[in-house]
Amino acid sequence: MFRKYKRLLIYKIKKKINIDLDQNTENETLDYLFNFYGSDKAEHWNSGKGHGYSKFYNQELKDKKNETINILEIGSYSGASAAAFSKFFAMSKIFCLDFNITNFKYKSQKIDVHGIDVTKRNEILSFFKTIDLNNDKQYFDIIIDDGSHKLHDMLFAFNIFFKNLKSNGIYVIEDFGYPKYFEHLNDKNEVKVEKFLDNLENRIFFNSVIFNKDDQIFLMDNVKNIKTFKGNSKGADIAFIKKV
Repeated sequence: MFRKYKRLLIYKIKKKINIDLDQNTENETLDYLFNFYGSDKAEHWNSGKGHGYSKFYNQELKDKKNETINILEIGSYSGASAAAFSKFFAMSKIFCLDFNITNFKYKSQKIDVHGIDVTKRNEILSFFKTIDLNNDKQYFDIIIDDGSHKLHDMLFAFNIFFKNLKSNGIYVIEDFGYPKYFEHLNDKNEVKVEKFLDNLENRIFFNSVIFNKDDQIFLMDNVKNIKTFKGNSKGADIAFIKKV
């Protein structure tokens, strides 16, 4: 608990870049914004290739560009992608969740940062209480999981947060192929994300500690469609799950 408060104190006193002053980023493409703010979601990042997710985000989320929306981002690190999204979705409010918010270097009136561990239900419930949200309320238009990429964490977060999507909302899971290639991320004897999504689409029940039968029925009844794409690097797969 002491470490959590220490990280919060560092975040609060750390000087951050006010992106609300960046007038030259208005009306730019999402790929440009990812690159400009330093997100690896761009086609090019740090003088090399990025994950190349920008084209998929643009394709799947462009219909929400001019809407008033709430975005939840799990795993925000420095806030680079949150900064880009805040410019691309001009009427958005972005809630950023990260275990270590001391890395966050951007600030905006549209970005709300919370230092929580999303593998702990009590911290999630505390976050909901902070933003005056019931834990079963449909509130977010877009949820993006760019967190630890551990198999357990991706599945656990999906089971917790998917119900908080609005109708026709989109849940995004980034880098869901990583547990196949990086052993330390394959941390639980659970169904891999790719197979999990296939099971939902085809209404196939599966053994799981995370998802009981009622959870699986709810998800099968509430998933409208699923699209997956491959990024530029090994395991850089991205899924867009649309809610009914």
